[in-house]
Amino acid sequence: MGSREEILERIRRNTQEIHEYPDLNPLKQAALTFEDRIGAFVLALKAAGGDAVTAGDASDIDSIIRREYPDAKSIVSPIDIIECKTASPEDFSRPEDLDGTDVAVVRGDFGVAENGAVWITDYGKHRALLFIAEALVIILNKNNIVDNMHQAYSRDEMSRERSFGIFISGPSKTADIEQALVFGAHGARKVTVILI
Repeated sequence: MGSREEILERIRRNTQEIHEYPDLNPLKQAALTFEDRIGAFVLALKAAGGDAVTAGDASDIDSIIRREYPDAKSIVSPIDIIECKTASPEDFSRPEDLDGTDVAVVRGDFGVAENGAVWITDYGKHRALLFIAEALVIILNKNNIVDNMHQAYSRDEMSRERSFGIFISGPSKTADIEQALVFGAHGARKVTVILI
């Protein structure tokens, strides 16, 4: 048993009173819904500091990446169809070797219209790829956008056993230093979602 499991087991053993989960149905029924999910997703992503670009089909992805990031020398992706990539995460033995990556290109499982977030589980060998690259490109099927987080957590992808998954909505940012908004503080400075 790992340390995480040991801690959780101790908590369970020492819990004096157990409470039932609250009924979330009223919240689910009152949750935001959108007539135009894609449009709402694009607006929410933009509000979070990200950009969305629509591709005609998968063959347009490389030209969009090159157009959006013309100076990128290091493009790392676990996706086979990305022809402009210079490396795959599997080419690196340690996560820190990814330092210097200009653009990381990953696939998003689904997006959320209410906040522009994308659920990501496909990042290759090192999850550090999502945070160490200067820019992050997420390829997302526009038919896989849900209205709200209630629907997001009800999706099959969320119940699968995995070691890591993350919602990303726009570039990394912080505003705790002199109350100035700073992008790229703990991750990518720029996030582009390519909708196909």
